Amino acid sequence: METNEKPKKLSLNVVSSKEHKGFGAGALDLSGLSSVIIDGDEAYIDLGAIHAKSKIERGVKFSVNKDDVPNGRKCWIVWVNVGRSEDGALYSGVAACEMLVDSEARRGWKILADHVNKMDYALKGRIVLDGLSETEKAALKQVLVQHNGEWWERSPEALKMGLA
Repeated sequence: METNEKPKKLSLNVVSSKEHKGFGAGALDLSGLSSVIIDGDEAYIDLGAIHAKSKIERGVKFSVNKDDVPNGRKCWIVWVNVGRSEDGALYSGVAACEMLVDSEARRGWKILADHVNKMDYALKGRIVLDGLSETEKAALKQVLVQHNGEWWERSPEALKMGLA
């Protein structure tokens, strides 16, 4: 049975702009934070990464020891912050975090502190693309441009040069 429904376009917003009144209220605004997964030459938006529940992280037991994942493939979580300028929304901060994933063995490696720090860098408008290969950079650029070309055009030159 066919439907005429269009597939949903993933948003780059994680937390609504509603005022949060719980513990730590106002300490950190995640409303513009999103995550892109790079797995080989494929990149896609996966908001589950914010809570360590992205498609590639689900069901995987992570270790801080790389030796525990001898057959792991290199994957990246790229934290993307959408900010605003007087001209409109833009990709204001982008920071990439490496991890290894062995889906078959359900084992992985990542350093949680690095992921938290890189998330903070993105929120603060820093561009950190260290370690990404040319193929991975091209895949990330493609996702950002395809998601919203206007945001890409308004983004900092450091991001455009880093992904050139």
